[in-house]
Formats: sequence, C-alpha cells, structure tokens
Amino acid sequence: MSITLEAPAAPALSGLALSAAIADIAAEVKQSVVLIGQNGSHGAGVIWRPDGIVVTNRHVLRDDRVDVILDDGRKLTGIVAARHPDRDLAVVKIAADDLPAARLGDSSTVRPGQLAIAIGHPPGLRSAATVGIVVAAGQAATLEGPRTGDWLQTDVTLRPGNSGGPLVDAHGAVIGINTMVSGRLSLSIPSSTVEHFVAGERPGDPRAWLGVNGLVVPLRQPGHGAGFLLSEVAEGSPADRSGLIVGDIIVRIGQKEVVDAESVPAAVLRMNPGDAVEIAILRGGEPRQFTVVPTERA
Repeated sequence: MSITLEAPAAPALSGLALSAAIADIAAEVKQSVVLIGQNGSHGAGVIWRPDGIVVTNRHVLRDDRVDVILDDGRKLTGIVAARHPDRDLAVVKIAADDLPAARLGDSSTVRPGQLAIAIGHPPGLRSAATVGIVVAAGQAATLEGPRTGDWLQTDVTLRPGNSGGPLVDAHGAVIGINTMVSGRLSLSIPSSTVEHFVAGERPGDPRAWLGVNGLVVPLRQPGHGAGFLLSEVAEGSPADRSGLIVGDIIVRIGQKEVVDAESVPAAVLRMNPGDAVEIAILRGGEPRQFTVVPTERA
C-alpha cells in the first residue's frame, strides 16, 4: 500500500491573503499621496487634512510655490505654509476641500518587528509601494553611528521620489513620514511629531511621553527616601522599549531624584521628545540604569 502525502495548503493561502491585504492597503493609501513637483524634481506628500493641508519633507521644497498633483490627476498650485525649524518637515496648502486625508496612527506605540509599507513616487513610477518591517523606534543606527532621537527606522526600500511620502502600518494608518536613507535602512519622522507640527505647536512645548503609571512609595535604601513604583508600562511605549517593567522602582530621572509625588511629572515636563534620558531604578532591590527616549504622543 502506498500513501501519498500532500503539502499543507495553509501557508500558501496565508501568503496569498497577506499579499492581497498589502495590495488593498496600498490602493487605499495612495489616494492620500500626492506628487509634489518643482523645477524638474519631485517628491511625495501626504494629505493630512481634507481641507487642503499637505505634509512633505522640507528638503523637497526649494521655493514657496509648488505643483501638487493629486491621485485623481488634478494639478493644483501649492503654497508652502510652514517649515519645521529642526525636523525635515513642511506644510503645503492647496485650494481644495473634501480631499481623501490619510488615516493617522499612533506612532508612539510602534514596536520593532511590525509590518511597514511606504508609498511614494520613485523615478518612472507613481504611488509605488514597498514593504518591510520596523527595525527600531525611538533611535536609529546610521552609517555615522547611533542616532538617538524620535525616529522610526525600517528596512523598507526608499528611493528619490519617496521623500515626504507616508509610512503606514498593517491597518493602513500613517505612522511616519519617510525622510532619508542611511545604508540599507530608512528613517521616518513619527506621525505624532508631524501632527504636533501641523497643529501649530511650537517645538519644545512639553509633550514628552514615557508610557508609565505608578505611585510614590517610601524606601529604606541608602540615599533613596522614596521611589516611583511602576504599576503599568504601556506596551510599545518608550519605557517598554527600553526594558522597564512593572514592579521597577524609579529613583532618579536624569538628574532629578524622586522625592515626592511631583518629582516624576516635573521631570517629564523638562524632557524633549527624542532626547535620551538616563533613568535609575531598583529591581528586586538591586540598582540598575536604563536609557529611555521619550516620544510625542498623538
């Protein structure tokens, strides 16, 4: 008697389902992606608000007026309304309403290993999609060395013409604006940072987020009269990414010792998103130190 074994079909079907899902996401997102042209060069942009607010990279823009071509083929004149003084961001305003604005995701909870999709306009192509994974969030390893800051780093392929385009998650929500390539990896500005800029908040406004909750407890440790006991560490938050866990007791944030209930909020107010801070804790009574990079939360 002979037995014929057939390979299971489930993996192939899963692959087909994933491929179809990515294609559907790309088809949806590209409606919110514009082509920005100026002096023979071009880049991408994202419709951030339905009333004509478009976000792109600052380096895509040379003058204050640009051509903006929508996914439906309409060509409009865009006026540069704002340039970020520190980040590679700019806002372009076009005279149109009821535009297909992108859905915004919460970049503060992005974790390494997540699926990421970029949409842009590399040479000879419109609304081309590339797929990869998030490699790092809140920091980046570049050819020039480690770069600490509020970044998303992915292995998604970016080419000239992708600048200013969206990085989206598996739900099709924008989690970043693609801005540059370092080696084989790409850097994107988190969507929460972009949203604060579009909303008109000034750089340096207190909005850093660690992603922890807890309560102040008395300690019987030399040099530490009190500590902040972590009762919650949000999944994917800066604290979670750095290795902090529930049960840790924070005794110092930067140079700020924890002495009362106001110590932690006061320390957070002094933080800037993207600036690394050393946090000293007690874990099981043993002292440890962690580097945490706070982000902006939408």
